[in-house]
Amino acid sequence: MNPQIITFLIKCPDQKGIITKLTRFFYEEGFNIISSQQYTNSEEEKFFMRVRLSSDDSVIISKIELEGKFKKLAELYHITWKVDYGSKKHKVAIMVSHTSHNLYDLLHRHKEGKLNCEVSMVVSNHLKLKPIAEMFKIPFHYAPITKETKTQQEQSLISLYDQHEIDLIIMARYMQILSEDFINHFSERIINIHHSFLPAFQGANPYKRAHERGVKLIGATAHYATQDLDEGPIIEQGVERVSHESTVSSLKSIGAEIETFVLAKAVNFHLNDQIIVDGNKAIVFPETGE
Repeated sequence: MNPQIITFLIKCPDQKGIITKLTRFFYEEGFNIISSQQYTNSEEEKFFMRVRLSSDDSVIISKIELEGKFKKLAELYHITWKVDYGSKKHKVAIMVSHTSHNLYDLLHRHKEGKLNCEVSMVVSNHLKLKPIAEMFKIPFHYAPITKETKTQQEQSLISLYDQHEIDLIIMARYMQILSEDFINHFSERIINIHHSFLPAFQGANPYKRAHERGVKLIGATAHYATQDLDEGPIIEQGVERVSHESTVSSLKSIGAEIETFVLAKAVNFHLNDQIIVDGNKAIVFPETGE
């Protein structure tokens, strides 16, 4: 029987001996620490930690008991924390509008086993990309929207996602601005891909505006959605050098490749519990070899 892998994400005020206190706790509960990553923001005196634990049949402790014991430690040292037991795959919904490259790339990676999740559905405000979802045998939900029906449409989607216990929503070029109520309902569970190297060229038509400015680098940014448009915690970014000979069309083509790579990396970081959000920053721990 393979050992169970448990991941703790921890943030707290930086304080002397905090690593020792945390590792001692896990040791005394009988866990084996297979990886431990730390980051200290000395300017703000904050400590961040991602620790991966293994347990086997010799460690007999329930989730309720473990979390109850850790809660006492957390209260003592003002720790904010999350724990994942790796017992189930995240359920994911992908939202799209007209553009297909991110959707196709995500579904292809999922089919090849390169995304550790269950893609539960594709949701779109248009029917154009339904054939791609059908090709990969993923349920497709058509959710048309107008200015007058926006509130009703979002409430229907909230009910749909809650009913299917969706853990993560991926905005793979879903070209609608989500309401504050929708975003807050799924706080830190909506990843958006923006076709620009933020904070430059926020909003619509970034490639056109980049071309007008004669930029020498274009990029893409994956971030958590917040009520402030295109200003949420940045998870991953990528860039590519271009020249004065580039057209809007060629910029879009190059940008599409960057988008797929950046979005897939950001999604995997989230699925693998590598991210701690602190204010408007995302602390992203690198992959380990465990």
